[in-house]
Amino acid sequence: MSLLTPQIAGSTDEAQKAIGIFVMERIVEYMNSGSTLYCVNFPNVQLPKINKAHRLIHVHKNIPGMLAQLNEVFAAHKANILGQYLKTTETIGYAITDISTTYNRTILEDLRVIPHTMKFRFLY
Repeated sequence: MSLLTPQIAGSTDEAQKAIGIFVMERIVEYMNSGSTLYCVNFPNVQLPKINKAHRLIHVHKNIPGMLAQLNEVFAAHKANILGQYLKTTETIGYAITDISTTYNRTILEDLRVIPHTMKFRFLY
């Protein structure tokens, strides 16, 4: 006779502690670098560390032309793009742009008011 039981390894004290540490590390990584690796409800992006640059995070509705609108703002302000990353889900777009440290600060407000922007953040 066989007895079927569910797998409960995730219910041990050690597993719960490891899960807590893992979640905390992912949140800190997102706050410090913008990386969203292992997210289940957001586009997954793993970003390299950069020096002598500013990282700008733009979350928007996933509709055609959003990256073009972002880049129009960067071009209008003559901001030098050092790296750019875009990842989407069915509904959300997540654009991360690294720019040189020399730029007009009004660019930040222009990025915030792009139509369909859900969240804009100046990371560093």
